[in-house]
Amino acid sequence: MSKQLEKIKQLIEKREKARLGGGEKAIQKQHDKGKYTARERIEMLLDKGSFEEYDMFKEHRCHNFGMEKKQFLGDGVVAGSGTIDGRLVFIFAQDFTVHAGSLSETMSQKICKVMDMAMKMGAPLIGINDSGGARIQEGINALAGYAEIFERNILASGVIPQISGIFGPCAGGAVYSPALTDFTLMMEGTSYMFLTGPKVVKTVTGEDIDQEHLGGASVHASKSGVTHFTAKTEEEAIEMLKSLLSYIPSNNMEQAPRKECNDPIDRLEDSLNEIIPENPNAAYDMYKVIGAIIDNGEFFEVQPKFAKNIITGFARFNGQSVGIVANQPSCYAGVLDVNASRKGARFVRFCDAFNIPIVSLVDVPGFLPGTGQEYNAVILHGAQLLYAYGEATVPKITVTLRKSYGGSHIVMGSKQLHTDLNYAWPSAEIAVMGASGAAAVLYAKEAKAKKEAGEDVKSFIAEKEEEYNELFANPYQAAKYGYIDDVIEPRNTRFRICRALAQLATKRDALPAKKHGNIPM
Repeated sequence: MSKQLEKIKQLIEKREKARLGGGEKAIQKQHDKGKYTARERIEMLLDKGSFEEYDMFKEHRCHNFGMEKKQFLGDGVVAGSGTIDGRLVFIFAQDFTVHAGSLSETMSQKICKVMDMAMKMGAPLIGINDSGGARIQEGINALAGYAEIFERNILASGVIPQISGIFGPCAGGAVYSPALTDFTLMMEGTSYMFLTGPKVVKTVTGEDIDQEHLGGASVHASKSGVTHFTAKTEEEAIEMLKSLLSYIPSNNMEQAPRKECNDPIDRLEDSLNEIIPENPNAAYDMYKVIGAIIDNGEFFEVQPKFAKNIITGFARFNGQSVGIVANQPSCYAGVLDVNASRKGARFVRFCDAFNIPIVSLVDVPGFLPGTGQEYNAVILHGAQLLYAYGEATVPKITVTLRKSYGGSHIVMGSKQLHTDLNYAWPSAEIAVMGASGAAAVLYAKEAKAKKEAGEDVKSFIAEKEEEYNELFANPYQAAKYGYIDDVIEPRNTRFRICRALAQLATKRDALPAKKHGNIPM
């Protein structure tokens, strides 16, 4: 065998060794936990044969605690590029079979390399986390490695989409990278995220809690809002990541990919003419409205288990990707609160950063009252939503279905926040407050006088409520001043939105020159 062939043989052997990560025993251990390896995950996610790996032969340089004897090719992360549905993406996947995926200086260099390349190429970045945290043996170098990654997360924010998949443990400082990305997906049962683990919590606070209840997928999906999606199996998770990517562009200079649409834009949905209940306090399901007006009823919801009183997610109108923000009357009457405000604000800001038009479906009676809300800074969080809508320069279309009162009216994409087209259904009630509250304020003196005179106060107030409803609880007062562009028939909603989006396709708008705003936090 010639020297050249020997060298080629050596290369092939090294590649085989690198692909084994921490070795067959460690791989089997990973499989026994019901988890795939880093390479298997990448293979499932990317188009077949498209993966180009970088730094396969890179090794750590730590000599503390006998680490020089524990070398694995590629260290604890697999990184490179590939395609998803033919679109370029950059990816890294932490390899739990190598030192439990703990982050070394070398690993951070590998991750930073693909992050830098993603920025230069204008391609989405996907990070798959499955790690025991910082590699303790490397000390401050591991911490510096994390900080290098975080800085790139910050610089890439609003430039390229960043998506994190939490497929195993993610604890301590490691949680900040996913938190800085646009979307996070967690695995039910096998993944967790927390800054301090159960043992530290027990020592410091005395609170006895397990990993799942402290930072499991269900907790972060429903209580904290840290994660946007959860999946039962890794196969399901991979499909969700692919679906998400199909709605968003590769970078902030591009438009989201269009999809061929066979759903007629002038499709009339007669059910919408009757969906608003006669009783103004009765609930209805906003999902039915969304499903009726979008292409083929296909709605990709973001944070479905968190702050259910507001709905956020992606859909298409005539093949064009849009972000939908909608109040949900069947949950807390659709009121805005702390969590709904920050959920909506975050989503609106993402859509604006990546040129995705925003369609708002409004039925909001106000903000949730109470000390719990005020003490948790509902003022600031409500202002976040207000700020997000006000600074967004993408096409904005608002449809008011029923209630739109007071401050919540302004916050939900009102005309004064430079929304391009504001439509209302005939059932819309656009006013400072509802009839009962208004009548109580406006006719307080008269009501007091009637009470003192022994007259029927209830019937008096009911009469005034009726008068207020006739005068103000309709869309025509707002339309009179040009705050509503048109009052539309509900069944025509899909057509009007599709046509509005086509009309706004060439929109150009700019904000005053500044470094950046100071969003209320």
